[in-house]
This record gives sequence, C-alpha cells and structure tokens, in this order.
Amino acid sequence: MKRLTCALALLACLPFAAAQAQNSSPAAANAATSAKRSDIYHVFIAKAAPGKAKEMENWLKEPDPKNPHAQTVVFRHEEGDAWDFVAIEHIGKTATVELGEPNTMTPQQRSLVEWHGDTFVGGPPWAEFAKELGLDADSTKSADSVYIVSDYRAVPGQRDELEKALNTAPNGDTASGTVLLAHVEGAPWNFLAITRYDSWDKLAESEKNSMADTKKGEGGWYELRKSCAQHHDTLTDRVSP
Repeated sequence: MKRLTCALALLACLPFAAAQAQNSSPAAANAATSAKRSDIYHVFIAKAAPGKAKEMENWLKEPDPKNPHAQTVVFRHEEGDAWDFVAIEHIGKTATVELGEPNTMTPQQRSLVEWHGDTFVGGPPWAEFAKELGLDADSTKSADSVYIVSDYRAVPGQRDELEKALNTAPNGDTASGTVLLAHVEGAPWNFLAITRYDSWDKLAESEKNSMADTKKGEGGWYELRKSCAQHHDTLTDRVSP
C-alpha cells in the first residue's frame, strides 16, 4: 500500500498509553487492553473515482515501495459507509512520515482517488492481529470470511467506557476474531474495530442472536449507546491477502 505523506514523526504505543494514563483513570480491564497496543498501524480509507474501483484495488494490493515487506490487509466495501476500500498496514514500534519520494503518489495514482483519509492507530503485535483476522498460516482458509469494519467516536469524557463496551462481546456472538485499534493521529474517531465471521451464515446467526436482548430493551446495543456519540459499520470482504 502507498502511504501519503507530510512532515511528521510519530512515536508508538508506549508513550501513547502513558498519555492516556495521565489524562484519565481507566478501569483495570481497559488499562490491560491498552497495554497490549504495542505496535503502530496505518489506516488508509478511500473512495475510488468513478470507474476506477478495480484499478484502485490493484494499486492497494501493491507493496509499499518504502517498506516492500510490510504486512497489509485490504478490505472492500460491500454494504455500509461511503468508502470503497480500507487498507491497514503494520508499521512497527514507531512511524516516521517524510515528504517527497518515494511516498508521494503519481498523477495516475491520484486520478484513482475521489477522497481518502489517513489515520495512525495503536494495535496489537502483527502475530495477534493476523490470528484474529484469519491472516496467519494459510490465509486461504479464511477466504470466505466476512468482516465488519466499524469506527467509533466516544461521548466526551466517556472514552474508557466506550472501550470497555467494545471489548465486551454481546450475547450469542459468533465472531471468529476481532481487533480493536485506537486512534493516535488522524481521523476524528477514537476506535476502529474489525470483526471477522467465518461466513455470511455465521454473521446472520450472530445478528439473530443479538436481537433477543435488543427486543427486551437491554444488552450490547443499549450499553454501547451510553458512551458512543457516533459510529459507522461497514460489511466488507477481504481482497488482500
């Protein structure tokens, strides 16, 4: 994946976690979750120019010229938000963004993009990220997986409560894995969640199970709405790897 650039240097999760600790008093479970965010990821969300979706998909699958061995996953919109693709690249312990070549896009590449957003996030080590999303070992075994990509913005002063809610699986959830990434620099959301289901049937089963509590006026949906000011959910499939 090609990374867009500006003059900025970012330090990874340990300083980020320390800053969180200074600005809030998270519950023990949330502190443990934050401590697991040892790595920086770059999230690139983009809408293709009309008629350019396939070309953009092929471009996003190409290795990053500055880091050709970087691990990257690309999801394609099926239903939900306005974007067409989200590419998430594992950076490592620190992220440095520089002006100039080889990172700037060519005019031909720019013509593929109607709009885009870049965000650096804190997340788990790649091995854990890959395991949760079915990318480890033989990723072809998870080729039929369905993914929900969701961004969340907390009610002011309720970020820790929102994180706790997002880390609590609803009753009857059939997800095979999930990764919760926390904003470091970029978009206005606080968290990005990627949840994997082995199939459309498993997703439908999970949705059906969750409705039992929702119809009672309780459960995960209502708990989430206490601390979530805004969110967007998008059904996707994985196009790379």
